[in-house]
Amino acid sequence: MDLSLQQPGDHLFIRAISAEAIRIVDDWYRGPLILSASRLITDWAVTNIDNISESLLEPVFDLAPDIVLLGTGARQHFLPAELMMAFYTRDIGAEVMSTQAACRTFNVLVSEQRSVVAALMPPNA
Repeated sequence: MDLSLQQPGDHLFIRAISAEAIRIVDDWYRGPLILSASRLITDWAVTNIDNISESLLEPVFDLAPDIVLLGTGARQHFLPAELMMAFYTRDIGAEVMSTQAACRTFNVLVSEQRSVVAALMPPNA
């Protein structure tokens, strides 16, 4: 499924998503990743939604976004309340959704020049 038919200005964007991988600009990625308009982190140590901890979210917090989109794989899986509080105490909005939905939302928000970070599990997770 193509998510963006035009290459936006000078920011990273998600071009496509399949059941196995996410295409960012021209490259495909199969593992968990963190994406902002200007940065791509492909060595995020999260193996599945159940092992996310506040310490594993530090690379996300370090980017100082206004909002974080957490893509939890093929289906939406909510985080425990104490992890959601980690966002709240840092004054960061957080939305948890399927990875496909997070990819679509990321492209919209980054095109609006919003300070957004997408923390994405593989689409088939």
